[in-house]
Amino acid sequence: MSDAVARRPKRGRGHTFGGGSPLVYLIALIVVAITVGPVLYGALGGFRTNAQIADKPSALPDPWVFSNYKGVLTNSSFWHYALNSTAIAAITTVVTVIFGVMAAYPLARYQFKGREPMFMVFVLGLLFPAAVAIIPLFIIVTRNLSMGNTWWGVALPQAAFALPMTVVILRPFLMALPKELEEAAMIDGTSRIGLFWRILLPLSAPGLITVGVLAFVGSWNAYLLPLLLLQGDMRTLPLGVADFSTEHSADTAGVLAFTTLSMIPALILFLALQRRIVSGLQGAVKG
Repeated sequence: MSDAVARRPKRGRGHTFGGGSPLVYLIALIVVAITVGPVLYGALGGFRTNAQIADKPSALPDPWVFSNYKGVLTNSSFWHYALNSTAIAAITTVVTVIFGVMAAYPLARYQFKGREPMFMVFVLGLLFPAAVAIIPLFIIVTRNLSMGNTWWGVALPQAAFALPMTVVILRPFLMALPKELEEAAMIDGTSRIGLFWRILLPLSAPGLITVGVLAFVGSWNAYLLPLLLLQGDMRTLPLGVADFSTEHSADTAGVLAFTTLSMIPALILFLALQRRIVSGLQGAVKG
């Protein structure tokens, strides 16, 4: 009997590959190639000369040329653009996380009339990108607030449009925290503010990191709003890439090097915190 069981063929062995269907791996490979391919092409293109790119567009660098990246790194305009992008992204991230968690906290932990309709306002906010309100934003920021061509003039609207996603992600985290912790802290004499800062925020760290990274990357890649509000030395890296591409349209290798260096900060941040981002999104879905 045991020999017969041992000789019995296992079902599905021929239809699986490493724990999954070959079709799934093929689709994943195609998606990765489509996503990573342009990035690798741009990064490697920065190590080539324009003659190499014109001769063999899809070949590897031969020989490797470092002058393109050196020229970008020694360009003072690049560092002006990088400073502006970093400052605006940092302001946007801080404002988004602080006001987002302050809005999500009462929607998650308090019971009051109109709580769900108020939360639906944030959910509906996901349907409206900044592009639909770009003209009113331009008028309000430049004329009413006199904040045109400033970091805050760009960061505040970006934070406002990032708030809906922030609240939607953070609310499940705060709702999932045991009420016993809150009751025990209140019995020990902890105030509402102390409970919020000492207990709830540390336990919601994955969600805070997730919304912070999303806000930072979204601000770093923003193009339309900075295009309308920023001029001269206040322009950001996406605008700098467009300006550099226009001024050096014949220098394809230099443009690829400039574009690649512009992507690196956001890419490093995203890759460094990818596990926390995934855990944060999983917690939001579970909630």
